[in-house]
Amino acid sequence: MTTLTNEIAKKIKNLIPGGSHTYSKGDDQWPEIAPKCLEKGKGCYVWDPDGNRYIEWSMGLTSVCLGHANEEINRAAIEAMSLGHNFQRPSVMEGLAAEKFLNFLGDRGEMVKFAKNGSTVTTAAVKLSRAFTGRSKVAVCAEHPFFSYDDWFIGSTKCPAGVPEPMRDLTVKFSFNNIESVEQMFAKHKGEIACVILEPVKFERPRNNFLQELTAVCKREGTVLIWDEMVTGFKWGPKGAAAYYGASGDLYTWGKGFSNGHSVCALTGRRDIMELGGIDHDKPRVFLSSTTHGAEIPQLAAMIKTLEIFEREPHIFEQNWKRGAQLRSALTAQFVKAGLEEYLELIGEDLFLALNVKSGGIHKVNVARTFLLQELVRRGQLFQGLFYITPAHTPEIFAETLETWEKVLPIFKKFIESGARSELIGEPTKPVFRKYNACECLTPEDCTRCKR
Repeated sequence: MTTLTNEIAKKIKNLIPGGSHTYSKGDDQWPEIAPKCLEKGKGCYVWDPDGNRYIEWSMGLTSVCLGHANEEINRAAIEAMSLGHNFQRPSVMEGLAAEKFLNFLGDRGEMVKFAKNGSTVTTAAVKLSRAFTGRSKVAVCAEHPFFSYDDWFIGSTKCPAGVPEPMRDLTVKFSFNNIESVEQMFAKHKGEIACVILEPVKFERPRNNFLQELTAVCKREGTVLIWDEMVTGFKWGPKGAAAYYGASGDLYTWGKGFSNGHSVCALTGRRDIMELGGIDHDKPRVFLSSTTHGAEIPQLAAMIKTLEIFEREPHIFEQNWKRGAQLRSALTAQFVKAGLEEYLELIGEDLFLALNVKSGGIHKVNVARTFLLQELVRRGQLFQGLFYITPAHTPEIFAETLETWEKVLPIFKKFIESGARSELIGEPTKPVFRKYNACECLTPEDCTRCKR
């Protein structure tokens, strides 16, 4: 059946490589019946062009921290538009935004550089680190999936096409919660590592003072430590996840949690490192980042208003944790009741829960997982495997969500025990990072078998 949504999506896919501007929004990341494009959102609801309404759980890939189309934030951005968007010299708004942001973060940075996307600021952090240390190599956490679309990181993934071989050799890896792997990495690349970049947490909680020990090793080795708070910042707490776990660093990158979906990202850090990107010192000049739209006035106004709401309503962070804990408890009980505790579990911290499909029964895990998402989407839950808790997810939304899961779990159990593959409409989802588009490999062993 042809729908307006599908017709519009077909046009989008024909005009935009991958059909979207972020690969995790692509068709290969969703079950076939998921809406192929969306038209509007309000609170935690989104609508497709045909008027179908869904509860959205990742909230714009976790960039929308208070709810879609928040009226107070919208007003701030609209009022700022009357001042203009962009000038030939720095705007007053840039100074106001920088002061507000740094004051809010406290000891998380002495200077700030704004940009429009996360890759810009993580790459800027890497460039600063190389200039500050005079070294070339970058160490990334092997278990953390994404830091940048730029060559220094993409060259280390399963899809390095377009990245020169010498560039790929400049990125090395270590394992999260494994200080021994960190020590071995530094021993192997003695005096070569400019920076270590990682998220303070993904879905595995830091253990045995790993973050603090990593900090000490970086300090000992003269290596810049970059905490990538693109996802965790302004979610775990007002100063991010590193602060929540009692860790500090040299540079910090921020993005998805402090402007309610408006395009603002930031790099903060120590003054002696950050000022290398300035024009008032006598050291070799670092062309840090230079983005025409990096400090667009309405978006910075939206950021300021978002931070003001956080200051006015500090209970938001605690409330998100509390509601997430309630959701974890209720859903876990449903898994047990449905006899699915061997197949499904929720991982991660309470405010940022991820669904882990441990087994697909008679089917491959990605087939089973896609079928589960399919049945949730069919019933109005736009769920991709992540529960990002926000104030827009009210108790009523939680009740509706739990009611939907209670209906879907028996259907899922029947599928993994005796269901035909044909009950899954279309193809299963695929990994974002894969060498070929047609490849469905989920592990290195799969890649060996398919000879790609």
